[in-house]
Amino acid sequence: MTIQVVDDEGKTIGEIEKIAAHQNGGVWHRAISVFLFDSFGRLLIQKRAKGKYHFAGLWANSCCSHPSANETPAEAANRAMQFELGISATVSEIGVVRYEATDAASGQTEREHDHILVGRFLGQISPNTEEIAAIRWVALAELKQEIQLRPEQFAPWLPTILDQIPELSQQNFG
Repeated sequence: MTIQVVDDEGKTIGEIEKIAAHQNGGVWHRAISVFLFDSFGRLLIQKRAKGKYHFAGLWANSCCSHPSANETPAEAANRAMQFELGISATVSEIGVVRYEATDAASGQTEREHDHILVGRFLGQISPNTEEIAAIRWVALAELKQEIQLRPEQFAPWLPTILDQIPELSQQNFG
């Protein structure tokens, strides 16, 4: 899959294969992170499958992906929700977070211009077991406490996004 390389302002300046974007220190590229809430305001999180090429076995937000060369963040979010969770949901972009993180286990580096999309989902989820080892719904306050107590169990972008996007705590999406 070819994804979008971005400059410091998030403007697309080229394309690169997804795996190559994460190798040799990584290059800045566009990504999406989806946060789905239920009717109780709990966030759906997923434990990344052991077979993932980086940050395997860690808890992360509802789903993540990278827009392909000609795809918008919303289109990528819809594709990722269908592929990873077996669902469709209406999501809205609420911000962008830029972060860097290197996975010590794989040596892969994230350098992402990450579009944050949120929505509500109240139906049945059918996780793709090649992508997801487990899912659960969790209150944000409980999640933040878990991250403080056991940060090594969570993908590094999750606390970064929670810290930088205060709107996530308002839980009035969709």
